[in-house]
Amino acid sequence: MLPIAEPAISALTIADIGQPLSQTTFVVVDLETAGGKPVDAGITEIGAVKVRGGEVVGEFRTFCAPGVPIPAFISVLTGITDHHVADAPSVATAVREFLAFAGFDSGDNPVLVAHNSPFDVGFLKAACIKFDINWPKPPVLDTVVLARKILRKDEVRNRKLATLANYFRAPVSPTHRALDDARATVSVLHGLIERVGNLGVHDLEGLQTFNGPATEKRRRKRYLADGLPELPGVYIFYDGNNRPLYVGTSTSIRKRVMSYFTAAETRPRMTSMVELAQRVDAHVCATSLEAAIRELRMINELRPTYNFRSRNPEKTTWVTMTDERFPRLSLSRQSTLPDSQRVAIGPFTNGSSAELAMHAIYQVTDLRQCKERITSKTSISPCVLYEMKRCIAPCLTGGETVGYENIVSDVNYILKGDSSSASSKLMGRIQDLVSDEKFEDAAVIRDRMHALEDGVHRSSRLRQITSIPLVIAAELNALGGWDIHAISHGRFAAGIVAPPGEDPKPFVLKLKSMIPSDIGLPTLVSEIELVLKWLGNGVTRLVEISDGHTWLHPIHAKVRANELISS
Repeated sequence: MLPIAEPAISALTIADIGQPLSQTTFVVVDLETAGGKPVDAGITEIGAVKVRGGEVVGEFRTFCAPGVPIPAFISVLTGITDHHVADAPSVATAVREFLAFAGFDSGDNPVLVAHNSPFDVGFLKAACIKFDINWPKPPVLDTVVLARKILRKDEVRNRKLATLANYFRAPVSPTHRALDDARATVSVLHGLIERVGNLGVHDLEGLQTFNGPATEKRRRKRYLADGLPELPGVYIFYDGNNRPLYVGTSTSIRKRVMSYFTAAETRPRMTSMVELAQRVDAHVCATSLEAAIRELRMINELRPTYNFRSRNPEKTTWVTMTDERFPRLSLSRQSTLPDSQRVAIGPFTNGSSAELAMHAIYQVTDLRQCKERITSKTSISPCVLYEMKRCIAPCLTGGETVGYENIVSDVNYILKGDSSSASSKLMGRIQDLVSDEKFEDAAVIRDRMHALEDGVHRSSRLRQITSIPLVIAAELNALGGWDIHAISHGRFAAGIVAPPGEDPKPFVLKLKSMIPSDIGLPTLVSEIELVLKWLGNGVTRLVEISDGHTWLHPIHAKVRANELISS
């Protein structure tokens, strides 16, 4: 079991536990334009309403000078003429003022809402590009899309704003004027939120992913989330026979588990899983990395039915050498690192990539490619490769076998992590083929070379990190504290959180005392690669490393050991 550091409960934010709709700020916007395409940025009017908790907290309205004459038919539709925009601010000024009103850079993290959002958001983004304004990339909700998912066809004849405003009895009817239409859209948004609330959707994630009503059978299972912690960690669904069904991880266990019983969960296999579930266990973790590691280990140990990853835990493929008198290349499928006495490259994500790497090795060496096991009593006729001088035929006796040991040595050199000579030869062959305009043949060799280099690179990184007895590293978390982890021979050993404003060094000392004496082997390759990804994410900082060892960053920059964390 992983050691669990005491989590800092008071440090959780709304982002950690899911964002309730009642605490979400929505900026509902509507635009009127002079026609044309968004790239023209011909906006004539911007209207917006900011709402939170069902209450209006601000409104915004301005005309804009579109820079082009307003067509007559647009004036008839909207009532906006060239006279209205004659003294109006430019589109650039108006868009900047709207973005300031919306407060997308504030801590509220507002959500942008529009009816048929591709139109309104398209014009806003085009204006930002045209006038060199930073687009804040806010989350966007489209009330047209929501209405299609939430309202039945027998309830409303279409999803036009006027139809929906009338259905939800909006106090303001849409008039093709920006602020009126934005006000009408607010009523539609609130009406749709009320509808999904009755279906168990109460947070922003659930609203964004809503895809239809949840079955009553699923909704009745909501009691399974009772008592679960609103903390980061791993959760496990079990059926009535105590068999594990599904393992997952989340920054808030309770919020995530609750989502399985709402319409936000749309995966058919999860619907089946929830209907079988009878209990949910929670394992609180100090950091997100610890949670991800624990999830990997539990999936490998429990093999839950509904985790795709548990179906083929040995799917990773390695290229290695057989153990026989005249070795040959072989594919090995296993989820753990090969034995230290066995040279191999990988892991490859599929057999096709591994075979490409094998063919690359065959292309630069005379290693035998036949499948037979050759012994002193073997009687085999040489294959065509012998006639092509691509194999020295160790199946023959006598002088023809001289030199096979040297070939094996060359291949082992590649499998131990140095493919530079092989890549150089392959590149030379590619250049020759390109010169002869044999581009398809050159592409085949290119793919083989890339597969070989990828396998060598991945195995070299794995060997390096697993050779280091202890690495302690830290990452500044979103709350301003430090997520500190101990890695032993590539395996996650312990994790702890240093709260914001506190000296992290005492926490490093405490972390060392938490490291178990027997970490346990073998190590899952997926775990090591997860650790490597964290170490090489560009923001993780090295704190301490075992004497005599260095850590080589994935971009080939050596990181100095014993670098102290500083705020």
